[in-house]
Amino acid sequence: MDIRQLQYFLAIVDRGGYNRAAAALYVSQPSLSQAVRALEHDLGSELFHRIGRRAVLTEAGRALIEPARAAVRSLETARASVAAVHELRTGRLDVASMPSQAVEPLTTLIRIYSHRYPGVVVSVKAVFTAREVIDAVRTGTVELGLLACAGPLPEKEVSTLALKQQRFVLLVPPDDPLAGRFSVAREELSGRRLIVGQRGTGMRAYVDSLHEQGVAFEVATEIEHRVALLPLVLAGVGLAVVTESWRNLAHRAGARVLNIEPATALNIGLASRRGALSPAASAFLATARAEPGGC
Repeated sequence: MDIRQLQYFLAIVDRGGYNRAAAALYVSQPSLSQAVRALEHDLGSELFHRIGRRAVLTEAGRALIEPARAAVRSLETARASVAAVHELRTGRLDVASMPSQAVEPLTTLIRIYSHRYPGVVVSVKAVFTAREVIDAVRTGTVELGLLACAGPLPEKEVSTLALKQQRFVLLVPPDDPLAGRFSVAREELSGRRLIVGQRGTGMRAYVDSLHEQGVAFEVATEIEHRVALLPLVLAGVGLAVVTESWRNLAHRAGARVLNIEPATALNIGLASRRGALSPAASAFLATARAEPGGC
């Protein structure tokens, strides 16, 4: 067994099949298959069921995922530690982020980090819930993750650095009767059409809680693609409850941003795996700690 075989195995898992994995790795499909067969021979067990063009994990394959990620991540950390001697001139940092936190504070953090370490490539993985962030960090899919939650930040499975809170705000088009206001009471959302995200997110949980409190809004659109929120608001499809990380972007696009009263906020944190981190991840954490007010 060697690290290349584990990397090939994980590429098939992450890409969903041999052909996509081979394309991502820039190797031929027969070479990839041969490496996986050799790994299976060393382990004495099949890792995938071949069903047509699909590769379905066996029980042994599922058991290998987490230790394989740990092994690959440990090698990457070792290589990065050597590269740190050269002041992080090169390298890669994998970060998972929920959509709103990818707007802010991730944008600011990457801007500062990239200015200090221009040779390090920051790769951002999109996830939609705090649970997905924790799982991605815990299993080694990424080293760091930005998450938001209504309650205390998780500390059981990962380490978290508390950043600032983000309150909920309302996005409205410039011609809406509310557009000239600074704030809106949550009861005033009754009778309005809202664009909402998918279940499992903090934003959706907040909107659902309003409904439970008797705010009788209508759901205009339920959407996972946050990039469509602003266009839908500006097109008059509905209003959107988001976190204030959207404030500057929404203003530049021409939407109006109103505080929702009474104020309710999410706690924002930067999660890291327990144990040694690569120099690139350690430097990113240091960047976050150094920002006034947690970014």
